[in-house]
Amino acid sequence: MQVIRRLHIHRMELRPLVMCFALCVVYATSKPTEKKERVHPDEPLSNRDHDDNENFDYDHEAFLGQEEAKSFDQLTPEESKERLGMLVERIDEDKDGYVTAEEMKRWIKHAQKKWIYDDVDRQWKSHDLNSDDMVSWEEYKNATYGYILDDPDPDEGFSYRQMMDRDERRFKMADQDHDLKANKEEFTAFLHPEEYDHMKDIVVLETMEDIDKNGDGLIDLDEYIGDMYNQEGDSTEPEWVKTEREQFNEFRDKNKDGKMDKEETRDWILPSDYDHADAEAKHLVYESDSDKDGRLTKAEIVDKYDLFVGSQATDFGEALTRHEEF
Repeated sequence: MQVIRRLHIHRMELRPLVMCFALCVVYATSKPTEKKERVHPDEPLSNRDHDDNENFDYDHEAFLGQEEAKSFDQLTPEESKERLGMLVERIDEDKDGYVTAEEMKRWIKHAQKKWIYDDVDRQWKSHDLNSDDMVSWEEYKNATYGYILDDPDPDEGFSYRQMMDRDERRFKMADQDHDLKANKEEFTAFLHPEEYDHMKDIVVLETMEDIDKNGDGLIDLDEYIGDMYNQEGDSTEPEWVKTEREQFNEFRDKNKDGKMDKEETRDWILPSDYDHADAEAKHLVYESDSDKDGRLTKAEIVDKYDLFVGSQATDFGEALTRHEEF
């Protein structure tokens, strides 16, 4: 169903990005720290919660890209290690036998860009209905919401119409020549607005609409905390929630009026000095650098294959699915 797929595509606008993390600079004696945030100055590396105590799903998708991570999940540990070793040779750009944090960062950015472009290509094929190398708003609307528009009283029809209105607003902002048709670049800006400076306003606006439950156009403390934490009857808040309250009062709410306006929200979710790929690269290097020399050998990376790629041993008789490397 097109709408269900649409819900997955625009994860930023339809469900909170509550578990992106900030990592401090790696020092020999200090471990990078994680922080629950809605920060997304660029396309998030993964929608997964980043909690290495639970699993490494975030790291897998950050390192491989979301689609390639799925293919590794179907491999045995031996196959994962073999393919990871081949990837390491590509990540080591200067072929000196070591992977630095900078090389790791460039690889992560490459993997993320590939996922974005692959996603756009898939969506392009299903929305360019007349094969004219353009996706018009009418084509997108009909492909995504057509069955709802044809139903005079669909279940949840009102909420879907709100989604459609929101999509139209975003589509028009991405449509820079205002002809209500998107070329490939404009369609990419529509699907992945975090990648484009001229789309930043819509990212801020949609974020505020998601969090602003009372509809006053501002984000108060309860809405800010509620976006990240669902108490669910538990009277004991985690320590990080207390820290977030302090962050709101001391740093987020700059004019101290008890609420975040548009500019304060922009400063929160679109910080100019934050780089997801850089933070994740430093995290991966720190966790894998067994001799603490600040760089990784192939052996160190393969030894921590579960952090980078994971795998899923299987006893099914059928051949395991294999994909070409990207």
